[in-house]
Parts: sequence; structure tokens; C-alpha cells
Amino acid sequence: MQRKSVIFVADSLDNAHKFQQVLSKLDVDVAAGSSVQFKKLLAAHPSHDLVIYEARGDNLANVAAVEAALAEEGSCAMLVIVNEDQLAQFRLPVSCKADFVVHGAGAAECTQRIRQLLWPGNEGSSADFITVDNMTVNLATYQVKVAGEPVDLTYLEYALLAFLVTHPGRTYSRDALLRRVWGFDYYGGSRTVDVHVRRVRAKLGPELAQRLETVRGVGYLWNA
Repeated sequence: MQRKSVIFVADSLDNAHKFQQVLSKLDVDVAAGSSVQFKKLLAAHPSHDLVIYEARGDNLANVAAVEAALAEEGSCAMLVIVNEDQLAQFRLPVSCKADFVVHGAGAAECTQRIRQLLWPGNEGSSADFITVDNMTVNLATYQVKVAGEPVDLTYLEYALLAFLVTHPGRTYSRDALLRRVWGFDYYGGSRTVDVHVRRVRAKLGPELAQRLETVRGVGYLWNA
């Protein structure tokens, strides 16, 4: 992988600590500072590849200005950290490659979203790929292809499929999937799992859908 330059902007210590750990494991150089230092960081590091910006609370209103600044700078990606209760007011930047994570997201999710922005399609090793029949799952980029064509999965649909595919031959209850995939007892309850399973099956097509089996009275199983 080509080494990249990242500007990290946050005003909270919890995100600063978590992302310091995340970024320390990637092939990146990091310049970090608070939101009031953002413009100075841009000027001091003109060849940046990614800006990670904590847009929580009042800083959510600054996203458009940050996006405009990055659009002027050139081809730089942006990862926004946003509070879950502010998602209704959040608009994902469109003038640059962008993604977001909700505050409190796990280190693994943050890592993968950063990798996807910095090394799209190039960061995977052979261990990142799982092939089943004509389906390929790229664990590094969150991409699934069937017969060479990308499958349009939401993040949670992908996460559910990836978890089951990487744990073949083992049955998981709905509650277990909520804990392992969603990471907590999701407010939608176990029916949420059923809905996502139906959507994944529909998007994979009839042949692959048969591998995602329902084990009556227990849960779901990926039959490899």
C-alpha cells in the first residue's frame, strides 16, 4: 500500500484516543489538532489524502465549510464523525469522496472505513477475499460481487452477510446475531435480523440465497 497523509481534527479526548490507536496501525502519517486549528493544518500539510473531522454538537454546522475547503485543495477524502442523534441534520459531503461514522463506532469499523477511503480496491490481501460459488466478498472494502457485478448492500446487510460467511456451518440465533453484528441489543428486536436476511437473500439471487439457511426454532446458518 502507498503511504498516505491524514489530518485528524477533533475536540474530544475520547475520539482523539481511539483514532490515534486506529491510525497507528495503518500506513499513514498523521497531523492532528482541534477544530480551531483546521485551516492551519491544511496549510501546513498541503498533500493530505484524508481529513477526519469530528462534527459533533455545534461543529456539525462546519461540515459544509470543511467540504468547500477540501474541494478547493483538490482530491482529498473526508471521514466525518457525527453524533447519532444529529444524523437527521447531517448531509454527507458530495464534492469530495466522503463517508461517516457515528460517534462510538468500534475501532474495527473506523479502520475499515478509513482504508476504503484511502486505498479503495487496493488494500486487500488474499486473506481479505472469500469466494463462494460466483460470489466474492472483499472483507477489506465492504464489497460483494456476484458474477463480477457489485451487489448494492447497506452496511448492516453487508455486515450480516460477512459475519455468516466468515463463520460457515454454524447456526446463530437472532439475539446472537444482534450482539455479534449490530454490537448491541438493537431497538428493533430480533425481527430486524429477519428483515435483513430477507433483503440479503433477495440481492444475492436464488442460488446463493439457498446457502443462507433458516434453522427453524434457532436462527440462521451459512452453508458453505
